[in-house]
Amino acid sequence: MNSSSILSQLQQEQLIEKLEIFKIQGRDKRGRNVLRIIGKFFPARLVSVESLKKYLEQKIFSRFGEQPFSVVYVHTGVQRSDNFPGISALRSLYEGIPINVKNHLETVYFVHPGLQSRLFLATFGRLLFSGGLYWKLKYVNRLDFLWDHTRRNEIEIPDFVFDHDEELEPRPMLDYGMESDHPRVYCAAMEDSPVSTYSTRCIA
Repeated sequence: MNSSSILSQLQQEQLIEKLEIFKIQGRDKRGRNVLRIIGKFFPARLVSVESLKKYLEQKIFSRFGEQPFSVVYVHTGVQRSDNFPGISALRSLYEGIPINVKNHLETVYFVHPGLQSRLFLATFGRLLFSGGLYWKLKYVNRLDFLWDHTRRNEIEIPDFVFDHDEELEPRPMLDYGMESDHPRVYCAAMEDSPVSTYSTRCIA
């Protein structure tokens, strides 16, 4: 039995609200609103796709109106067994986003992407996410590079994210900065290095 069936829809929505998984908070450097999402906080076994869709529609999407916005998705600490809703759920959630909201989404900053998420998105991202979302995705390996594009003092980031950032710092083989899966981003790097750019950026 799905654990979400134990909670009523109202209880699920209240849980999402209490955990502050989704929060419209601050602006990016271009003045656009920012939707901050903390992946680790998402109780995947307690919340159904239907309840999540209703919450997003009523509490989040309705507040954007016709204004452009960006998303800061913090992937730090996400575990498949605890807080990952599943591929089919993600696809269903994305398809349920109103077209005007999709059109006004400018950039998704994907903070602390892991190897599995990179490989998955590189392989299936363009198939799963239509409407150009895949091309709006930017990997952010360090928080310092997120602040180059968003207003640091306006966005709350949990302590465990900063702790993970510090743990990564002594690992010089990791890529720094922001990146995407767009081939044009890596043309220069491929010319300068005999090592495969794809294999280099997937060390995480």
